[in-house]
Amino acid sequence: MGQAIERIFFDERAEHRDEVHLRARGFGPDARPLPLTIVNLSPHGLMARCDAAFEEGARLRVTLPVVGVIVAEVRWSLGGRIGCRFEQGIDRASYYEMLAAILRR
Repeated sequence: MGQAIERIFFDERAEHRDEVHLRARGFGPDARPLPLTIVNLSPHGLMARCDAAFEEGARLRVTLPVVGVIVAEVRWSLGGRIGCRFEQGIDRASYYEMLAAILRR
């Protein structure tokens, strides 16, 4: 059973992440505005810098170019950084369109 858990964790981390520097607007579980600086993205999640600490499992809403508002679950929070998994992944076409929009900024 331990091997299965390790394999799932490894498989999640095996996904390529694109390095970005995107100031984004989010909202925490309490609906308060949450400024974020997204530092990497994939179609299934993100890592961001933020001033707030969150419990694992907290749900945030993040506004991204092209795709709009997306719900993200906090998977970890450490030292001013958070890792989140999107509730619903972004389809590849929209994801690459979003990356192009971020790079044009």
